[in-house]
Amino acid sequence: MEADISTQAVGLASSADFSLMNLFLRADIIVKSVIIILIACSIYSWAVIIDKFRLFKKINQSTEEFETKFWNSKSAETFYNNLPSNTEDPMALVFKEAMQSLLKKRSRTDINSRMTTMLETGIEKQISKISKGFTFLATVGSTAPFIGLFGTVWGIMNSFQSIAISRNTSLAIVAPGIAEALFATALGLLAAIPAVIAYNKFNNDTIKYTQKLENFSKRFLTII
Repeated sequence: MEADISTQAVGLASSADFSLMNLFLRADIIVKSVIIILIACSIYSWAVIIDKFRLFKKINQSTEEFETKFWNSKSAETFYNNLPSNTEDPMALVFKEAMQSLLKKRSRTDINSRMTTMLETGIEKQISKISKGFTFLATVGSTAPFIGLFGTVWGIMNSFQSIAISRNTSLAIVAPGIAEALFATALGLLAAIPAVIAYNKFNNDTIKYTQKLENFSKRFLTII
């Protein structure tokens, strides 16, 4: 019996190719679809991650420079007039929109409530732009393992069908379907883990940046 198992294992090792490409090519249309979906999700997730990493690095630096120049300027209106028209810094854009509203309506009636509303609206607008793509990361992080699990279950079902059709329980019959199943599971985790980590990090960075914008808005209101 032990000799038969050893012979079977050696035969399987010599005849079966369990490379990732071969596992994909050997899978049926359902498992192939699962694999393609997970790979696409993983690639797009990394694109979002790289983009947001660069974005936060850029805006943290530009916002720090903006605050330094703003608090060292003679007046808000003078600083506004000298502000570059093509600025992309979120804090600068919040300030710019608020100043445009202030200069259009010189009336002092309800200026505090009006400016507060403008600043809050500007902050929400900028944070919405910064947060674009977060929903996708959260969705991939929560659903990719289940998509991989679906591929796993389907691969195991294929293995049992192969056993039933061939009436043979050898490793050569069972192994391919199990390998495809584990491959789908691995891809699901590969897509989900970086997405969850990135979502948590960027969400925390967004909260910190929102607090920075709100603190600037409060200080800006006191000098109007």
